[in-house]
Amino acid sequence: MRLARLLFLALTLLAPLVVRAQREKLSPEDLAFVEKTWPEAKKTNTGIRYIILQEGSGNLIKAGEKVAVLYVGRLLNGTIFDQATEKEKAFVFRVARDQVIQGWDQILQEMKLGEKRLVVIPAELAYGTRGQPPKIGRNAALVFEIEVIEIKRD
Repeated sequence: MRLARLLFLALTLLAPLVVRAQREKLSPEDLAFVEKTWPEAKKTNTGIRYIILQEGSGNLIKAGEKVAVLYVGRLLNGTIFDQATEKEKAFVFRVARDQVIQGWDQILQEMKLGEKRLVVIPAELAYGTRGQPPKIGRNAALVFEIEVIEIKRD
C-alpha cells in the first residue's frame, strides 16, 4: 500500500512536466502555416519542427563542443533577419552554453557534422515575448536553415 502511494505521488508530481514538454508551442496560426508549408517536418519533444535537407556523419554534437555553422534566419513570412552563408564568416559558438537561443542549443545536439536542416523554432525557444526589435517581433516563430561545417572537440 505504501509503495502504491509513493508511486501515485511520484506520478502526480511528474505529470505536469510531461504535459509541458508535449504541449504545442506554436500559436494556432503559426501551426497551420507550418503544417501547410512543411507537412513532412518532424517534431521534437520540445516542439521544434525540422526537416533534414542533407545527412551528416559521425557522432552527434555534444554540449560544450564548439561548432561552426552556416545559416539563414527567416521569419515565417520569409523575411531574412540574419545570416552567415560564407565559410570564411561562419558563426562559431559553444553548444548548450547559453550563447544562442534555446532552440539552437537543443536542435544542434541532434545534428552531426555536414548535416543541414530546415528548423522551425517556436517563439518560446527563440526570443519569446520580448522579440529582438526591430527585426524580430514579439512571439515570433523563426525558421532557420542550419548547416554544421565544423565541430571542434577540444
